[in-house]
Amino acid sequence: MNWQTRVTETLGIRIPIIQGGLAYLAYSELAAAVSNAGGLGQITAMSLSNPEQLREEIRKVKHLTKHPFGVNFAIGQHGRPFADFLQVAIEEEVPVVSMTGGNPAPIFDQLKGTTIKKLVLVAARRQAIKAEQLGADAVMVVGQEGGGHLGRDDIGTMVLIPQVVDAVSIPVIASGGIGDGRGLMAALSLGAEGVEMGTRFIATKECIHAHEVYKQRLVEGTEADTVVIKRSLGAPARAIANPWTEQILEIEKKNANYDQLKEFISGTANKRYIYEGDEGKGFAWAGQVMGLIKDIPSVSVLFERMIHDAEEIRAKWGK
Repeated sequence: MNWQTRVTETLGIRIPIIQGGLAYLAYSELAAAVSNAGGLGQITAMSLSNPEQLREEIRKVKHLTKHPFGVNFAIGQHGRPFADFLQVAIEEEVPVVSMTGGNPAPIFDQLKGTTIKKLVLVAARRQAIKAEQLGADAVMVVGQEGGGHLGRDDIGTMVLIPQVVDAVSIPVIASGGIGDGRGLMAALSLGAEGVEMGTRFIATKECIHAHEVYKQRLVEGTEADTVVIKRSLGAPARAIANPWTEQILEIEKKNANYDQLKEFISGTANKRYIYEGDEGKGFAWAGQVMGLIKDIPSVSVLFERMIHDAEEIRAKWGK
């Protein structure tokens, strides 16, 4: 089956599958494995302590793969300054930069004059149109099924993707609720030219920073085992339901402000779960696709399965 789309052509990859930014988890081992399998792996920049750590991760990826990869910049509401991190990505001539969670304009400005491809994660049609106007090479469009930070409008992937495809001329990459070959083919049939997956890549062997408790929860859980937190802050995000997220939701019912929630939604609380496996004292991001996750394969095996299943679907359609 020919997997060539504008996404593969733009990014220089064989298979139109992109690994999400995955705060605190997306480092060289996972990124290189995804790129070696034919997709686009990514490093999460803003989870690192300083720009030189990012340089080290970039060089590790270059050592582990000769294929294109990306660096993701999460520029959210309470994010850190990113200019120095981005300068490292420019100096190291990374092929792709993606941005999530904030206004991408400053990143676009800093990337002027480079050949780096620019991807923007959006959760609404208007955001996709704006990203195209700024000069994005493609948009990654996340529906409300996704894990981590989502749009405010609660629009599902099946409805959102065609809307964006109709609204922009640049390639669209579907995200949210996708974890197998069926999801890949569904996205393509909606007009997307690739997919982004986050949660599914956490439950792989090469996501070495994720605690086994976290991975097993993704395997054992269902699509009903997630909740959306941070709505009261205007930044809804989907996480695994547990006692910690119950506390967050109770605080939010009282119209809490950021300072009252800060301790509960901090990176420290996130890392207590995802690094240490302490489900009672932290939280972990996950999308509803966890209902489709049944095991923890290597990235290469995951790709092989997805392509096999997608080709079987294509064969059925041909009949």
